[in-house]
Amino acid sequence: MLVYRPSGLKASCLLLSFLLLTAWETGSCQVHYSVPEEAKHGTFVGRIAQDLGLELAELVPRLFRMASKGSGDLLEVNLQNGILFVNSRIDREELCGRSLECSIHLEVIVERPLQVFHVEVEVKDINDNPPVFSVSEQKLSIPESRLLDSRFPLEGASDADVGENAMLTYRLSSNEFFILDIINKKDKGKFPVLVLRKLLDREENPQLQLLLTATDGGTPELTGSVSLLILVLDANDNAPVFDRSVYEIKIYENSANQTLIIRLNASDADEEINKEMIYSFSSLVSPSIRKKFLMNERTGEIRVNDVIDFEDSNTYEIHVDVTDKGYPPMVGHCTVLVEILDENDNSPEVAITSLSLPVREDAQVGTVIASISVSDRDSGANGQVTCSLTPHVPFKLLSTFKNYYSLVVDSALDRESVANYGLVVTVRDGGSPSLSATASVSVEVADVNDNAPVFAQPEYTVFVKENNPPGCHIFTVSARDADAQENALVSYSLVERRVGERALSSYVSVHAESGKVYALQPLDHEELELLQFQVSARDAGVPSLGSNVTLQVFVLDENDNAPALLPPGSGGGGGAVSQPVARSVGAGHVVAKVRAVDADSGYNAWLSYELRPESGGLRSPFRVGLYTGEISTTRALDEADAPRQRLLVLVKDHGEPALASTATVLLSLVDSGQAPKTPSQMSILSTGPEAALVDVNVYLIIAICAVSSLLVLTLLLYTALRCSAPPIERACGPLKPTLVCSSAVGSWSCSQQRRQRCALGRARPRPTSWPSAPAFHHVLYQRWKWKNNLLEGTTLGSHDSPILTGVTLPP
Repeated sequence: MLVYRPSGLKASCLLLSFLLLTAWETGSCQVHYSVPEEAKHGTFVGRIAQDLGLELAELVPRLFRMASKGSGDLLEVNLQNGILFVNSRIDREELCGRSLECSIHLEVIVERPLQVFHVEVEVKDINDNPPVFSVSEQKLSIPESRLLDSRFPLEGASDADVGENAMLTYRLSSNEFFILDIINKKDKGKFPVLVLRKLLDREENPQLQLLLTATDGGTPELTGSVSLLILVLDANDNAPVFDRSVYEIKIYENSANQTLIIRLNASDADEEINKEMIYSFSSLVSPSIRKKFLMNERTGEIRVNDVIDFEDSNTYEIHVDVTDKGYPPMVGHCTVLVEILDENDNSPEVAITSLSLPVREDAQVGTVIASISVSDRDSGANGQVTCSLTPHVPFKLLSTFKNYYSLVVDSALDRESVANYGLVVTVRDGGSPSLSATASVSVEVADVNDNAPVFAQPEYTVFVKENNPPGCHIFTVSARDADAQENALVSYSLVERRVGERALSSYVSVHAESGKVYALQPLDHEELELLQFQVSARDAGVPSLGSNVTLQVFVLDENDNAPALLPPGSGGGGGAVSQPVARSVGAGHVVAKVRAVDADSGYNAWLSYELRPESGGLRSPFRVGLYTGEISTTRALDEADAPRQRLLVLVKDHGEPALASTATVLLSLVDSGQAPKTPSQMSILSTGPEAALVDVNVYLIIAICAVSSLLVLTLLLYTALRCSAPPIERACGPLKPTLVCSSAVGSWSCSQQRRQRCALGRARPRPTSWPSAPAFHHVLYQRWKWKNNLLEGTTLGSHDSPILTGVTLPP
């Protein structure tokens, strides 16, 4: 503790000490220092940075600052060395009045992260105020007839200091008539009283001049004095007397005007007019007390005359005189001590400072958001406050020092669930009835990148017709990010991979902002039936988060390939096939066969054959099988038939529009002995028309059964693949060509070897040939056209993908 002596008295300063109190877990703590009043500018108070556990180098970067409620700039901190020093004159009496305890409360705030510390600096009193009397001279009128031991109260001195520095003692100048007596009043100090020790004689001494000196208990002692002028009066020799010299009264604050406080009672031993009395306030009563209370001079009643507020003053001392009407008048004295009782008439006050907003959603439990201070001007239970927070919020209040609280995070935050909290801090006192106050805090939760973009489906199926224009839009992917601002800004990109010998980016691209997927080049169903790839969506947060979606792009076949003829023949549209035919063959004899394939799929590859009208004229003895391409005789040949027959066979597919090729077949009619017989011709000749018809029926039944079995098998495999484990990715390499030769009922011809029929897809059963009964193919064709038109420009989810082999199977 530092004891300070004023320089005017040539005193010196002693030792300064400080008390470091408990550090609180929220980052705030209490430190206690003491400093004498009137200390000079720059006086050392304490090493505040060291005592608060702060590094000197971080004071400026962390925005170290200090606030003092109602105390101005009395104290300051040197940010270079962290020392708290006196910045301006501290007058304890001006700061705290006559309160025994006087402290300056400092709130120290540092940020990054936010920490709040509380420092209390006790201001020690020094004896810098001498005792003071309210007047320079006190006049007392004392009749000469007053008896020995008569007592005459005097106005005491006051000392602005406290404690020992305000403990006053009195002494009276030497005289033969009066001695000084001291009255100790409860909690009110000492008051001087003159006691008559020798009878007065007005004729000898009409007046006396005495000196009353007051000395305080400080070191060194300070004194004050007042002159006492005693006028010796003659006549009325009995003064009025109160039944008590001191009255103690208790009343509640806010008592209504005209409320009776006390009715005083005095008596006078004289008779007649000397017995009549008048009550009045003493000249010692201050104007403020005269404003608060009203005296009835006839009855001695004291009543309330103004607002009585405990918070302004909790006690009043009223000096009352009673004077008789004798000549000379005689006066009696008493003191009325009025104690004011507190009522709960002040609501608590709450102030929210040092807000650290917004708070990140990943803030740790215990993070300080704001500092809250509460107060109540009432006393006792009426001034004791409790602080509470709106229930069901992830925050709590933590008491840090007396009526100071910190608002801290109590549980995990999630901006995607709640982005803003409206908190209500309620402060309630302990009075009856209780009074309360509220303050609102809006806590905004700042976003962090904790959510990756999410697609609506893990997989999309897209159908695109081949021969699309370059750069056409085929699909749009869209992902949603639950975060905000740049954390929710999604960009799209391809997950690059190889498709056969080429990069995926040579086939498709995706717009980074819109998610639109474009085909960079015309797609060819004959090269690529299925293109499966992934699109990645990533946000702009740090660190960036992302997810992928799978696109299955099925390339639908169009009729863009004309039928191609197979050897023997030119393979083009106009070659010639020469075949000898014996004139002895009968009707229905197969003399040749035209073979052709179509690179397309489905109905676009279903071929039919017909003779051109110009082939052999109207009496031509030959015909061609509609679906087999077999050229057979319609009648027995005769001598009238030309020895060389030139037939034009039109091969046409079933696409829309249909594409066609023309084959030229040259037949040479020879005699039976001249026609060479191949093994196949021998077989055909041995069967005859009836055997061929039987073969047609057998083949038709076998074809129908095969197609039905194949459909059932396809459905079973499709169901098994959908219910199986995650898809096995594979790249389909070149497929071997499948060639179905002619039969009695027709053919379903596939194209030459196809390259890269599918890329990175599931293994799917795909038939390589279809029997082609006319009625069956007609139904399939109609369904295919319906389904193909229905699916054009549409997409399916991952569970809606059909099994495709060039075309979509009808239901």
